Amino acid sequence: MKKLINDPKAVVNESVEGFGLAHADLVTVHTDPLFVVRKDAPVQGKVGLVSGGGSGHEPLHAGYVGRGMLDAAVPGAVFTSPTPDQILPATTAVNGGAGVLHIVKNYTGDVLNFETAAELAAAEGVEVRSVLVNDDVAVEDSLYTAGRRGVGGTVFVERIAGAAAERGDDLEAVTAVAQRVIDNVRSMGAALAPSTVPHAGVPSFDLAEDEIEIGIGIHGEPGRHRIAMENADGITTRLLEPITADLHLGSGDRVLLMVNGMGGSPASELYIVYRKAVALLKERGVTVERSLVGNYITALEMEGASLTVLKLDDEMITLWDSPVSTAALRWGV
Repeated sequence: MKKLINDPKAVVNESVEGFGLAHADLVTVHTDPLFVVRKDAPVQGKVGLVSGGGSGHEPLHAGYVGRGMLDAAVPGAVFTSPTPDQILPATTAVNGGAGVLHIVKNYTGDVLNFETAAELAAAEGVEVRSVLVNDDVAVEDSLYTAGRRGVGGTVFVERIAGAAAERGDDLEAVTAVAQRVIDNVRSMGAALAPSTVPHAGVPSFDLAEDEIEIGIGIHGEPGRHRIAMENADGITTRLLEPITADLHLGSGDRVLLMVNGMGGSPASELYIVYRKAVALLKERGVTVERSLVGNYITALEMEGASLTVLKLDDEMITLWDSPVSTAALRWGV
């Protein structure tokens, strides 16, 4: 294993410290306990948005802290949920008097720890609502969840709900638009090669040289099945068909399409996947109104990609296009 690290036990702290130094115009890093807030937090009168999860998925979540997205991000150890004693101070730090929304990916540890933190925050007089992102169509239950996993759709929830909060929507309205995104977004991924968790020192799963995993999770959880390696168009078709079926996409629908790299595949390959995905959607009469191609929710250096599709309405498009200023997404500013 070769990695640009010092001590495997210090990877998260040193990485977050470096992130704070690199983006000091956007965020403030709190180290004890560890969490990241936007530079101007708390914004008085604005709903605060908090998300978090295990590290190793960068730029999720800290990369989305800033105007038009999250007010705070709480990083856990690599592939490990953050603790309530991190989530609680992050929640109170961004409370501007209008309440706080927790955006939680559907993993058992995340769910339990955010629930505990919300209860503790309520005891301190902070109104907290929560939404659960569960967009992965690959499996209903996995090693770490009851129900579908939360994956790439989290980026869309954080962006659109963040935009609603930025324009001044109240907690009920921000929660409602976040839930509407969750109800209309689906994802599925494929792995060509595994990643290695720093403190483990060995690959998180085994794949033969001629095998790929269809429906892989962002922590290396098994997907639907393993198949022999095939070309990009074939893999893209395998990923997109379950998404379009689950969303009942058809003629006249408008979508936001993300082709996301898992950390180890180059942009050139992601654009080949995007090319085929657009063609498949066009065959169904579906229009790709907005798009993202790149590394937005990764699994360390895993080779592979995921597709995320959001069925859009006019309000979602307006919110998506509004100004955003974070380390990983920035436009209109």
